[in-house]
Amino acid sequence: MKENVKAVVRQIMTSYLEQNNCRKTPERFAVLDMVYSMSGHFTLNDLSQRLAEVNFPVSRATLYSTLALLVKLRLVVCHRLMTGTVYEACYSDRGHCYRICTSCGKMAEFKSDSIEGAVSETHVKRFRKEGFTLYVYGICSACLALRTRQRRKEVKNK
Repeated sequence: MKENVKAVVRQIMTSYLEQNNCRKTPERFAVLDMVYSMSGHFTLNDLSQRLAEVNFPVSRATLYSTLALLVKLRLVVCHRLMTGTVYEACYSDRGHCYRICTSCGKMAEFKSDSIEGAVSETHVKRFRKEGFTLYVYGICSACLALRTRQRRKEVKNK
């Protein structure tokens, strides 16, 4: 399955580059392949480090421009969070729902059939939906437990 997805996204990028008379450089395809080899969210530094580990170092300018292209092609999603910018490979036609802890910044994707159903049933005049992203902000259970322990300790020390 994963190799099939890699082949599809490589074809999407190849078609775009050919149609727009852009160069098909090995660096662009190395970045694309590495993005789809990584699981979960990653930073620009994570991507750079992984490419260096496989002896294919790429300049920061190339990383930025290639990630911008992949975002434009909707092959990568860029999340700007309190803790910094993270990216994620996202070749699929379904929506994405994320919960983000406002205390520690931890981000996790979750599935909600009711949200996906509500979005698919929502009709917007003169607009064709292609996908959606929903961010739900709150406090994760680990941070909530930590706060509770701190409050109990403060009350006990008074």
